Amino acid sequence: MLLQAAGTGDTAAYARLYDAVYADLHRVAAANMRGEAPGHTLQPTALVNEAYLRLAPGAQGFENRRHFFGAAAEAMRRILVDHARRRHAGKRGAGLERVTLSGVDVAAPEEGVDVLEIDAALAELARDRPRLAELVTLRYFAGMSLEEAAQAQGVSPATAKRDWAFARAWLAERVESRRQR
Repeated sequence: MLLQAAGTGDTAAYARLYDAVYADLHRVAAANMRGEAPGHTLQPTALVNEAYLRLAPGAQGFENRRHFFGAAAEAMRRILVDHARRRHAGKRGAGLERVTLSGVDVAAPEEGVDVLEIDAALAELARDRPRLAELVTLRYFAGMSLEEAAQAQGVSPATAKRDWAFARAWLAERVESRRQR
């Protein structure tokens, strides 16, 4: 299997895998970038390429499609968070970069949510409910539909729907409470 070969360090297999999934990863990256503030310096192609470098062959084995896209989504999330931290390091919160969650139907304020706020809330959620945090990562950062994420997680669509409703409400509450501090 291509995923397994790519995960074990086979650079030729990793190159074929990258070619096979590039369009999907670029679509996900473009969706993530649409939510960024105007003038954002990171482009979808750069996001995909950076994720590709972070998922270097041999760094980890990929068990299945879920594992690969989960790793890619997590890599993109980390890249966006690192980029936001670098941009805001000297600003002390001024001019925060905003990421809207409307593309994945997350209950959030209209003006958008800062990627750093989402990252902090998602890390908190992952400590208590890792499956829900994975679902949010798959939906938000990998751009999967609810059905695709359910399949990737190996749960029923009904379970994923319940988890998504809870995760949306939980994240919205956490982000709002952080804003009020």
